[in-house]
Amino acid sequence: MLETSHPPVYAVPREGIRMERLRPVAGSSFCEWKGWATYFDVVVGPHTAPRAAWSYPDPTPAFAAIRGHLAFCAGPMDARAVDGERVTPPPGGFYGGWITGDVAGPFTGAPGSAGW
Repeated sequence: MLETSHPPVYAVPREGIRMERLRPVAGSSFCEWKGWATYFDVVVGPHTAPRAAWSYPDPTPAFAAIRGHLAFCAGPMDARAVDGERVTPPPGGFYGGWITGDVAGPFTGAPGSAGW
């Protein structure tokens, strides 16, 4: 998914995810383009990445293709890569994009970018 002023986010079909590693959590957020998002903690052994995955269970018609998919924040993950290339998380820790060598900023999230 391309986000405004953010690096891309990858929506992964549930069939490709070990769903037993995800724990639904309370709360949601609203995107004016995609609709309501629900969140999950990512749990691997004793490690928990809070609210590090999200999904749009009933996306708007324009984003129907992401129904049944989940996205993950790069920052809290111990290992992160796209096609074997190490990924840099976006600045600020709020947004979930994945920055590779062919993705250029600037990106929202860095100090001073809140008004973009």
